[in-house]
Amino acid sequence: MSRSRRDLLWVPVFAILVAFAVPWPLWGVDYVVAGLPVWIWWHVGWLGLCSLLFSRFVASGAWERGMGVGSGREPAVEGGDRP
Repeated sequence: MSRSRRDLLWVPVFAILVAFAVPWPLWGVDYVVAGLPVWIWWHVGWLGLCSLLFSRFVASGAWERGMGVGSGREPAVEGGDRP
């Protein structure tokens, strides 16, 4: 199974998302913003970024290609069996 270069670009994107999920630059920082520690705001922002990128990943069709399934646009077949 060959993958397009565009699909392979998602690998480093997700590696970076995983690497920075832990707020390494904020270890030992005691700042509080709006009543919450700044590392919690890091997580809130990071989860928002992850959600946005994952929605782009799915919209690009890379999810279906990676899972080896169709795009979901095929008509449903009665009884679940394909000819």
